[in-house]
Amino acid sequence: MDRRSVLGAGVVLGAAVAVRPAAAWAAECPVTVSEADLTAARTLFAAGAYDRLGRLLPLLLDRAEHGVRSGPASAARAAGVWVLASQLAVKQSRTASAGAYAALAGAAARRSGNAVVLASSARAAATPLRRTGRAHEALTLLKEAHAHLTAVSRPSAAELDAAGMVALTASYTAAQAHRGAAARDFADEAEDAALRLARHPHGGGRPSQLSAGQCALYRIGIHRHLGDVDTALAHAARLDPQVLPTAERRARAATDTARALLDAGDLAGAFAQLRLVELAAPGEARRPSVRALTAEVVEARPGLPGLDAYARRTAPGSKSSSW
Repeated sequence: MDRRSVLGAGVVLGAAVAVRPAAAWAAECPVTVSEADLTAARTLFAAGAYDRLGRLLPLLLDRAEHGVRSGPASAARAAGVWVLASQLAVKQSRTASAGAYAALAGAAARRSGNAVVLASSARAAATPLRRTGRAHEALTLLKEAHAHLTAVSRPSAAELDAAGMVALTASYTAAQAHRGAAARDFADEAEDAALRLARHPHGGGRPSQLSAGQCALYRIGIHRHLGDVDTALAHAARLDPQVLPTAERRARAATDTARALLDAGDLAGAFAQLRLVELAAPGEARRPSVRALTAEVVEARPGLPGLDAYARRTAPGSKSSSW
């Protein structure tokens, strides 16, 4: 095991995650981010351990800044850190920070020359662009990333995985911009890529993100943004959250289903989904956007059994922990 790793030696998966105190790393601090560091940080994000990741991320950000010019591989890892920082800022509703980190990720990804890394940075950039009214720019960026990945006649499993995820992000972006035909076309492309990937086992490295379950999850939000709540809820009903690979994804499925149920006027059903968010990843239930959903239910149906306790438990500053 690489003793220079910031996080790799300190993460133990199972019922809990234990990380060595930051002070213990000072004497081992390398100049660049290691692959073990990045993998472990991604694990924390996937588990919804946002408070813990937020405490550890500054050290990785410093290493990313110092290591980005150390070569293509180091630039790729730096981009990965900045993508994570952008994703975490999105979870915390810090849109300006998310955009700044995504810009750094994009620059590092270009330095790496890796199409998969470029795709990841493009997806990270899409959210702050959408949230600042620049969905067209986001779609342009995503189309470019998708074109890089699909230019080869026989893409690798990693390229196919990345292409499908870019297509899903593009579909969601197009739906938010009320471009229905583009949204459906991109979603169909992603589903086709997922079928191809299922026949093309991943050859090592990171596990695939793209799957039929991931496509169904995105379809909930896509059709909701297109104003077709019935179709969104039909996809939610067919999706088994247990096929989704991480706590963060299972929480996202419940969150998007809660939004669709609120649109349909089913407040009790929406609250049931919010409870599933907390069960999947307590940190997700305390996010500002999810707290806003809770507030909607509280305002409309304050007498729902368990709702007051849930609202208190997931309030900012709550002592409950995701680990």
